[in-house]
Parts: sequence; C-alpha cells; structure tokens
Amino acid sequence: MSASVLSSFDAILDVRSPSEFAEDHLPGAINLPVLDDAERARVGTLYKQVSPFEAKRVGAALVARNIAHHVEGPLADRSRGWRPLVYCWRGGKRSGAMAQVLREIGWDAKTLEGGYKAYRRHVVEALERLPQRFRYRVVHGTTGSGKSRLLAALADAGAQVLDLEGLAEHRGSVLGALPDRAQPSQKMFESRVLALLGTLDPARPVFVEGESRRIGQVQLPGALIETMRAAACLRLDASLETRVALLLDEYRHFFADRAALEAQLDCLVDLHSQAKVAEWKALAAQGDWRALVLRLLEEHYDPAYRRSATRNFPRLADAEIVALPDARTESFERLARQLAARSESERSTRGAVVLNA
Repeated sequence: MSASVLSSFDAILDVRSPSEFAEDHLPGAINLPVLDDAERARVGTLYKQVSPFEAKRVGAALVARNIAHHVEGPLADRSRGWRPLVYCWRGGKRSGAMAQVLREIGWDAKTLEGGYKAYRRHVVEALERLPQRFRYRVVHGTTGSGKSRLLAALADAGAQVLDLEGLAEHRGSVLGALPDRAQPSQKMFESRVLALLGTLDPARPVFVEGESRRIGQVQLPGALIETMRAAACLRLDASLETRVALLLDEYRHFFADRAALEAQLDCLVDLHSQAKVAEWKALAAQGDWRALVLRLLEEHYDPAYRRSATRNFPRLADAEIVALPDARTESFERLARQLAARSESERSTRGAVVLNA
C-alpha cells in the first residue's frame, strides 16, 4: 500500500458509488462507479426482498452499461500500454467486473486486494506509527498572529510543513469555517494527513501549528497530537493591531453573510452569556468589524489560549519567541526564509539524525 506501489500504476480507479467515494478514497483516485448510489440501493433491496439471483441479474445489466459508458467516455483516449489499478469496497465483484473488461480490451488492469477496506486498515495502522518518525517545530501564537500565513510562507521557502488546518479545510476556531467549503470526512482527513506525511523526509524538521485535538469537526490522529505536544515550540508574537488587521482579512466573508456569523457566535453562548453574544452581534449589525474582532480577541480568544496552550504543550514555556513586525506579506516571507535556512543549518549540524520528538 506504499506510495511507490500506487505510483507504479497510470491511474487508480475507484468503482464504488459516488457517496462512498466522497467519504474517502485512495489518494489520486478517480471515481468511475459501476453502480451509482440509486442503482446500488436498488440492487441491495432486490437481494434482500426478492432473491440473490434477481439482484445479480439486474445488477449485471447495470454494471455492464456503466462500464461501457466509462470505456466509451473517460477511458476512450487511453493508450495500449495504460496500466490501471481498480478497487471497490472489498476488492470483489465490482472491481473484478471492471478489471476483467479492461483486461479483455488489452490493458494490464490490476485489482487492489481487499479493496478500500484494506486501504482503510492501512491508514489506521500507519497513523499509529508514522507521525512519531518526525521532529516537529510547533508554531504557537494567539489567534490572529499569522500562524497559518507563516506556515504557507515556510512551505514557499522550502521548509517541510504539515498544514493541518489546510487539510481539514477549517481555521480551527469558532469562526474558522471556510466559505462555500465543507470539511472532509474524518476518514478523508486521515487519508490526507497520511498522504502528506508520506512525502516528508524524517531527517528534516517539520513545521506544524499547535492545534487542539479537534479542528472543526475532524479529530487529529492520537499519535500525531501526542508527538506534537512533546515537541519543541516557537511562538509567533504580533501586536494587537497586526492581529486585528490579519483577522479582518480572514473574516471578510462574514461581512457579507451576517446570518452565518451570528450562527457561529451563538456557539459561544455557553462559554460566555447571551448578553455578551448579543453585544457582539450588535457590533456586527453596525458594521463595526474592527471593534467586533478586538472584543472577540480580548474576551474570548486570548483567555481561551492562555487556559489551554501551556497545559497542552508543556514545552511552550521555553519556546523561542519570533516577532512579526506587521501584517505585510513581505514580513512573513522574510521571517520564513530565516526560519527555513536555520532549520536546514541545524539539520546539517545534527548529521541528519532522526529524532523522535
């Protein structure tokens, strides 16, 4: 199930239904269902309520038509030497039917033994071991200090970065939901984490943001969060003015959707009070976004950070403090280049010894 094995194929074909594919799939797979969701439900109902024979008879006709559609459509331009890997839920009838037709055409089609279920077992087992191979530098800072922007700049500067919020498609706070973008399922998030870890070099440090166990609706793998919490930290220090400027940019989508903003603020009633949340909503209604952001920082985000950060990351007290002078892109780029260069220098003096954090 290694990346090198998967990369030996020209394509990975997931022949499960669209809803199965949407929940999770192998990295790089394309969905060519031999039964769509409605067809799969129909066949399953026939199997239970009529007979296995009737289900197979109807299912075979549906599968044949769908495979023909894929061969005449998405696969029509594949060359003679094309080599696909095909999988379904268990590596059984659906992938077997597709692979058999592709082989009859002349393509060297293989099926994934055990199908998606085997892949899923691999993900779970690998995420118990792989995160511990890396030496993390955990980037901390109060909300709005630019941690995500620094990670992006570090990646551009050539450093190794594990952007968990990017993989989770969520910024990790109560207002962290991204506009017009749903979070991945827990399984898909774990697949993304494993795929990215598989591209990293254990001999080089990995920059990652200090996260809680949950980012929005997805949860970090246990071995990853525990290894991160034992790792060395650096703290990004930005002025209140800079933080407000950065958050005003990040939250700008809420300015046009006050209903969504108010729905998110309602999530804080249990932590604060209806009266305080009403005050925040009033600022939004007035369009006083700077005042709203300032009060959220002072009354919600900063106290929450002080309560949780040092408790969850014991080495934060000894963190190196890195000053961000302002919110300009150039400032992030300059800081990232300095950190990336220094991390490579530290790597060379270590002799590329791999340390578990």
